[in-house]
Amino acid sequence: MTEPRWSIVTGASSGIGAAFARALARQGDGLVLVARRRDRLESLAEELVAAHGIPICVFAADLEHPDTPRNLMRTLDDEGIAVHTLINNAGFGLRGSFATLPPDRQLAMVNLNVVALTALSRAVLPGLIARKRGGIINVASTAAFQPGPYMAVYYATKAYVMSLSEALYEEARPYGVTVTAVAPGPVPTEFSSVADLHGSKLVHLPSVTPEVVVDAALSAYAAGRATVVPGWSNKATRFGSKILPTFVTRKMAARIQGSKR
Repeated sequence: MTEPRWSIVTGASSGIGAAFARALARQGDGLVLVARRRDRLESLAEELVAAHGIPICVFAADLEHPDTPRNLMRTLDDEGIAVHTLINNAGFGLRGSFATLPPDRQLAMVNLNVVALTALSRAVLPGLIARKRGGIINVASTAAFQPGPYMAVYYATKAYVMSLSEALYEEARPYGVTVTAVAPGPVPTEFSSVADLHGSKLVHLPSVTPEVVVDAALSAYAAGRATVVPGWSNKATRFGSKILPTFVTRKMAARIQGSKR
């Protein structure tokens, strides 16, 4: 029996993460599903095993905690799982002014969106390079391309994700390893309620589904591309951020996010 390719999906309990898990399961990948909510992970695992008969490892833990990436990798070593693809999807945002949002939640955002992503990428990449196959997909955002008043830390974390991904793409490419950053705009997921986007103009912008994001990401990854922006409206946003001065794009972002205090 041929051993399956194994893919890690963080933030797999809902939204884009669950869509990644379903798409990879259809490909026949073995899955390591990572998120805080064990009940949701186990429900998803049952669905995918029943539909596709794939092996699944459920790892319920909070990636905001600095020990979680190390504990996850230790578990995979114990299980003899060699990672082929890492999907760094877990993340969250917060809307409000930097000076009034809770400092602990803003630092938690950095820990999840930046620190955990960096730790997992560093843990996985040497093995990918040694085996000369596979890679990493990092979920960034169109927020990566400009400053974001009233979501300042979230935009900054996604700029980090994009910059790191593009740098790692060049470092890994000579070894046959791909690092792809996907930059969606608004997506109808639980992100909106966690970020408290109610009342902002963001909820009225054109959106794409999690499935569209995942299809674009996996296609770009298979083609060996460094970045992909799913959806025509998001491509327009990216183009605008290239041609407009920063003082214009940051004022536009402030207007869209709303001056919640």
